[in-house]
Amino acid sequence: MLLHPQRCIGSPCYQTLPCPKLYKIFYSLDAQIAKRTIKDCEAPNIRGENRYCATSLESLVDFVITKFGKKVQALANEAEKENKEQECTILKGIKMIGDNQMVCHKMRYAYAVFYCHTINATAYTIPLEGVDGSKAKAVAVCHADTSAWNPKHLAFQILKVKPGGPPICHFLDSDTIVWVPN
Repeated sequence: MLLHPQRCIGSPCYQTLPCPKLYKIFYSLDAQIAKRTIKDCEAPNIRGENRYCATSLESLVDFVITKFGKKVQALANEAEKENKEQECTILKGIKMIGDNQMVCHKMRYAYAVFYCHTINATAYTIPLEGVDGSKAKAVAVCHADTSAWNPKHLAFQILKVKPGGPPICHFLDSDTIVWVPN
């Protein structure tokens, strides 16, 4: 992952980035992915959400500090060893992290971009054991209020539910960071 100092990026506003120049660097698929990242970052907040796309390590930390102060904890998925995808068993010891967190997702782009947002959800750490005996700790979130979500969201299609229905819970990707106040 390539993180640029903020002074190299300039303004975190994507409208000021030289996007057409970046698109020429990418192949067509990469250009479409980069355009999607920009679209996601420039989209308006949904109700109950506060979002920001961090384009440098400094801007990521600054955003977290403005929301929670300097006493924060960063959580992410942990594994004893990197291994292949496999079936896992949930072990005893699920811990609620809390319902006041910020989630930062690594986006696909020419350099590191994190899509950070505060959400109305409860976060958990969940101990897992793979069929090969390896242990991991995964972070999951449960969204209690999905009434403001896009009805075409993939979660609704997979679970065959509608916005405002039952809570939607999911594990977070390995390149996602969850920030919580201490």
